Amino acid sequence: MTYAPSERQQERIAFRRRQAIRSVLLAAGSTVVVGVLLTVAVTGSPGWPRVKRSFFDLDTATKYLPDVLEGFWLNVRLFVVCAPLALVLGLLIAILRTSRGPVAFPVRVLAGGYTYTFRGLPLIITIYLFAFGIPGLRLQGTPDVVVLGAAAIVVTYGAYLAEVFRAGIESVHPSQVAAARSLGLTRRQAMRHVVLPQAVRRVTPALLNDVVALQKDVGLISLAGSIDAIRAAQIGAAQSANFTPYVVAAVLFILLALPLIAITDRVTLNAVRAQNAGA
Repeated sequence: MTYAPSERQQERIAFRRRQAIRSVLLAAGSTVVVGVLLTVAVTGSPGWPRVKRSFFDLDTATKYLPDVLEGFWLNVRLFVVCAPLALVLGLLIAILRTSRGPVAFPVRVLAGGYTYTFRGLPLIITIYLFAFGIPGLRLQGTPDVVVLGAAAIVVTYGAYLAEVFRAGIESVHPSQVAAARSLGLTRRQAMRHVVLPQAVRRVTPALLNDVVALQKDVGLISLAGSIDAIRAAQIGAAQSANFTPYVVAAVLFILLALPLIAITDRVTLNAVRAQNAGA
């Protein structure tokens, strides 16, 4: 026997559908109005023709787009490599910081010192220290500046992500660990099978936000001298005496970030809905 909603329930569903359509139409209308007002305000300003020539010149954008795209490919590769490494490093440091027992005290101190140092140190300075300080030691087998810059990004964001993971781990009630231990699991097994799955699920929105920030900051690799999208845009701007190449690079970074931002918003919305359903 199939379920058939009552007449009153069908009325509620229809009312909610009308309300949803009305909300969407109002949101779209208000967005269009605001967009038109902003466009009129910007394009009607006295200095708009000069700004348009300096930042939105189509010929300059077409000329330097291939160079910026070639440099942007380096940013994409850096992001693909740095994001997983930073997540793994952050999880490892969080586990070390939440370890128990007097034997693990030196490890906790070192992990805490690492997070305090690299959370407080600006990423720009970290890149300079790694990209120019380490080669200055003249050690055998020193990698190139791209690898050193990527290492600076990983250790910096690893510190941020470690605190996010630690917050998730400590949000799991100790009674769950005690229950797991009473069932015969070791502390390591309880951490792996009981604590970490819940901790990661709770802090996933915050982790994704940090990953989005990392995606933008891979552009700082240009400070080490690598020809990425930012450096290519800088070269193009110097050659053309025009800032349009920077706008081209900005558009590319935005396009790369949009899928990540959409996933982050979706995960956050699902987490809120799950929390409200549980409440």
